[in-house]
Amino acid sequence: MLNIHNLSVSFQGDYLFEKITFQLGAGTRVGLVGKNGAGKSTLLKVISGEQEYDEGAIAMDKEVSIGFLKQDIDFVMGRTVLEESYEAFVEIKALEKQLEKINTQLAERTDYESEGYHQLMVDLNEVQHQYEIHGGYNYQGETERILLGLGFQREDFDKATDTFSGGWRMRIELAKLLLQNNDILLLDEPTNHLDIESILWLEEFLTGYPGAVVVVSHDKMFLDNVTNRTIEISLGKIYDYNKPYSKYLVQREELREQQLASQKNQQKQIEQTEKLIEKFRAKASKATMAQSLIKKLDKIDRIEVDEDDNSVMTLNFPVSVTPGKVVVEAEKISKNYDEKQVLKNVSLTVERDSKIAFVGQNGQGKSTLAKIIVNEIPHGGVLKLGHNVQIAYFAQNQAEYLDGSKTVLDTMIDAANEKNRSKVRDILGSFLFRGEEVDKYVRVLSGGERNRLALAKLLLQPFNVLVMDEPTNHLDIKSKNVLKDALKNFEGTLLLVSHDRDFLQGLTDKVYEFKDHKIKEYLGDIDYFLEQRNLQNLREAEKRTVIASEGSSKESSGKQSYENQKKFKSLTNRLSKTEANINKLEREIKAIDVELAINYDQTIAKPNFFDSYQAKKDKLSEQMEQWEKITLQLEELG
Repeated sequence: MLNIHNLSVSFQGDYLFEKITFQLGAGTRVGLVGKNGAGKSTLLKVISGEQEYDEGAIAMDKEVSIGFLKQDIDFVMGRTVLEESYEAFVEIKALEKQLEKINTQLAERTDYESEGYHQLMVDLNEVQHQYEIHGGYNYQGETERILLGLGFQREDFDKATDTFSGGWRMRIELAKLLLQNNDILLLDEPTNHLDIESILWLEEFLTGYPGAVVVVSHDKMFLDNVTNRTIEISLGKIYDYNKPYSKYLVQREELREQQLASQKNQQKQIEQTEKLIEKFRAKASKATMAQSLIKKLDKIDRIEVDEDDNSVMTLNFPVSVTPGKVVVEAEKISKNYDEKQVLKNVSLTVERDSKIAFVGQNGQGKSTLAKIIVNEIPHGGVLKLGHNVQIAYFAQNQAEYLDGSKTVLDTMIDAANEKNRSKVRDILGSFLFRGEEVDKYVRVLSGGERNRLALAKLLLQPFNVLVMDEPTNHLDIKSKNVLKDALKNFEGTLLLVSHDRDFLQGLTDKVYEFKDHKIKEYLGDIDYFLEQRNLQNLREAEKRTVIASEGSSKESSGKQSYENQKKFKSLTNRLSKTEANINKLEREIKAIDVELAINYDQTIAKPNFFDSYQAKKDKLSEQMEQWEKITLQLEELG
């Protein structure tokens, strides 16, 4: 489908990458990875034809169409979400205009027997046929399906695009791209503006995409779930393996270890040969043998070990002073943006050393509550900070607050005080701004470099509570891992707004889901939250979800005795555990059923297969009965 041969691109005399070669075919889903500034976005621009290259060649089949999701987009003002999305269908829209023109002429003319009228009927038939072939009778329904999958509500469809934030407008652009059925999809950080539910939907969509997909992403879990091939750009070269990202890392490390071992053995042979040469040189009778060994040495193909760019930032968040036990106390917090209600009567208590994740669809109030906690916006209700609380805030668009006309060094010096001004260069060095890098102007930095600078600037203030809104946007995978480790080791209180599942895994001990102006607490990490949400969706039809049970308990809480409340809580916890067991067993049984369908004979040949398979089914039946009993008990408590 597409061939790239010996491609080179340079920038101000230095090669971003040099003589890289690879091919793309239908069904290939490539994760294009590498550090910030390695040349990933540049390569996408070159493939799409938006940027020229210095050397090499790009060849593709005739009529191959390429769709490119960029970071910067422009919209025509005045269009609704649907109207903008329909712009994806250029040919269909052109055919609609032709149909409208022909139908208008047919309605106005009365010369039914003329040759001209007859030709109009022929043209109408032909255009209608083309319209049907291009999906003209289905595109509106398909558009709505894609928009709903990306998180839009039906009531959003007729709203003007300029009333939406940049993140939502990026979703419209992604919807247009997915609707075009291009042969090759180039996606530059598609998950940056998506919430967890929309990312899950996009994963499913791309997994079934028939064309080729190239994704630049720093979301490791997204890459693992979507891609079947990884191309890493590192130090001007590419490393290309038919594996998703995590498996690629393992395979590349194994190859590197093999190269090191082979290089070590070869070096021993070379040293032994050199000793013999020196020994034989001293004797005239052995001179011919020495020359022979020298020629042999010259012909050895020296084993090279793949270079690896292991430079990563070092990060540590110190706690300023120990605060009181309760850090944040919020009571009946409400917030409206004009007529739009975002939060309504939200209450929560944050205790010292808690690590909490805020999750949910975009626009549900996660960032709003974060801004309320740091006193950035007015609100209804009461919010109190505890004794000795010092908050540091990393906003979602923190990098945009940086002054592009300043250098990296000046940015830090201006933010420092007398106590830490002498440490500015050390802090910058730990964030990979070394040597001449500190004299770069902020306006020329990449998105990832700006985020690193914003994090470095954060360390210049004292804090014991850290509120972070999407801190991983634009950070490469290695930098994200460093940030995650630093947050794990942070001994203060963390409130984290994020949609990055891999980043959140094992990082927080509590999740608050934002939905319908309210928040719901989950006592676990992101995996527990996703497991519970999935179960609730499955049970919604039966109207027996944990949410419904909790709602019932709240309505009658005034009448319940203390013992009943304790019993209710115990039953609710048992119900959650039972549902988790059901979900796990259903997944295991489904996996076995797939194995049976693919290779029946080998699957049943496994030792004790039928006993194990039946045991899982029996266990599932038992858990389902248990679930029903607990649910009935909860209903009785009412």
